[in-house]
Amino acid sequence: MTDHLLSLMTFFPLVGMLIILFLPREADRLIKTVTLIITIIVFFISLPLAFDDVFVTSSAMHYTEFANWISIGQYFQMNYNVGIDGISLWLVMLTTFIMPIAILSTWHAIDKNTKGFMALALLLETGMLGAFISLDLFLFYIFWELMLVPMYFMIGIWGGKNRIYAAVKFFIFTAVGSLLMLVAIIYVYYFSVKAGVPFENGFSVAHFAQLDIPAHLQTWLFAAFAFSFAIKVPMFPVHTWLPDAHTEAPTAGSVILAAILLKMGTYGYIRFAIPLFPVATMQFTPFLAFLAVVGIIYGALVAMMQDDVKRLVAYSSVSHLGFVMLGVFAMNLQGLSGGLLQMISHGITTGALFLIVGFLYERRHTRLIVEFGGLSKVMPVFAVVFMIVTFSSIGLPGTNGFVGEFLILVGAFESELRVFAVFATTGVVLAAVYMLWMFQRVMMGKVTNPKNENLKDLSARELAIMMPLLIFIFWIGIYPNTFLDKMNPALDNMIQQVKGKQQIAMMVEDMDQTVTQITVND
Repeated sequence: MTDHLLSLMTFFPLVGMLIILFLPREADRLIKTVTLIITIIVFFISLPLAFDDVFVTSSAMHYTEFANWISIGQYFQMNYNVGIDGISLWLVMLTTFIMPIAILSTWHAIDKNTKGFMALALLLETGMLGAFISLDLFLFYIFWELMLVPMYFMIGIWGGKNRIYAAVKFFIFTAVGSLLMLVAIIYVYYFSVKAGVPFENGFSVAHFAQLDIPAHLQTWLFAAFAFSFAIKVPMFPVHTWLPDAHTEAPTAGSVILAAILLKMGTYGYIRFAIPLFPVATMQFTPFLAFLAVVGIIYGALVAMMQDDVKRLVAYSSVSHLGFVMLGVFAMNLQGLSGGLLQMISHGITTGALFLIVGFLYERRHTRLIVEFGGLSKVMPVFAVVFMIVTFSSIGLPGTNGFVGEFLILVGAFESELRVFAVFATTGVVLAAVYMLWMFQRVMMGKVTNPKNENLKDLSARELAIMMPLLIFIFWIGIYPNTFLDKMNPALDNMIQQVKGKQQIAMMVEDMDQTVTQITVND
């Protein structure tokens, strides 16, 4: 079973999807129950990955599977090539962990065409898991595009009143970036063929990383990858699709989008863009670090101005993921491990925030902050849960948000991005401002609106949804080594390889300049 664990985990949701398609359309509860069971089974299938200590001692890919898939003469070869290391491990676990929680949140929120929604959710899980385990660039692209379709329909069919606009905007932004990445993937493939890489290797990321791509070509190829991933993060200024998508998406859609889909962009930089184009990475680092800091400050300032709780949380994602990007391009172990840990923490915390917003919306059918106030008096358990998640979002020591941001800032200070780190620290302060101000207006004071006087506190189902998230908020915050120990070897190996290629490129450039100077002098 371990020989095909990743495939079983990735494609088992499709088995559940087929089961659901044969269930009666009107059997909503049965459909939801089957979907929940399928996602829980997928989580248990993935558990051996989390408990395997091989990631602590080895930076190599594990649980690998390889099979020839598509072959067209001597012109095109695509392989089913999958595997997992410490970089992708916790993102895979985050996916299998979040999906049952997202499905459980639909119990009262999704009441139309439940069969279609659950089938799309399972298809989306396969796409997300496939993208995280792909070691073939073309296979990655297929899963990358596969994720786009279910989320588009989730927003467009089960979203709010402006759902069509938000869904189309989401689709256009993502599709445009994806096409640029596809062109770059095809170019790298044919470059590898001309360079003598064996045809059978197909679009292998490991073999592409060994190519000696000229600096001027790296610049254009990196730009294509970076633009596509920047949209998915999303980075400023290509972030505008995110607030609309989050605002209109159903609660489960927002949870999946924030917790997992946004990580595809940051993961893409770590797994593909930086290792494949190390020389171009040096050129683009100051620019991308600048955009990251702008996103941190801009996202926080705009979040403060929002009157819709869900839109506020959406803009907070722009700010938090700016920190992740800053850590990634610090290109040291502290920054990268902090960035990867912050990706996990953001998925847990922001997913919890969207669930909290969903609980409020189910009770009042509004997300406007002015409609609330004094809810802590009528919903004390909800108030405690909301307070913990709020502290996590602002990075209070002892919670998951603190560890990642701290490591990111330390890594940035120890790199050439020290100036950017100074400005980024303002985002920590601003996060406290907009989150605590929002919490105060929603939860504290008197109950001024009569509609809020008889609101029910969290139910057993809602507590069951939130408890696993609260556990990991404190687990990561108090003992992050559980997660860092397994990601650090793979990150350190990647850093050493990239730094080595960058140093060689710099030496070659210095030699060329010396030869040019000698020639001019002669």
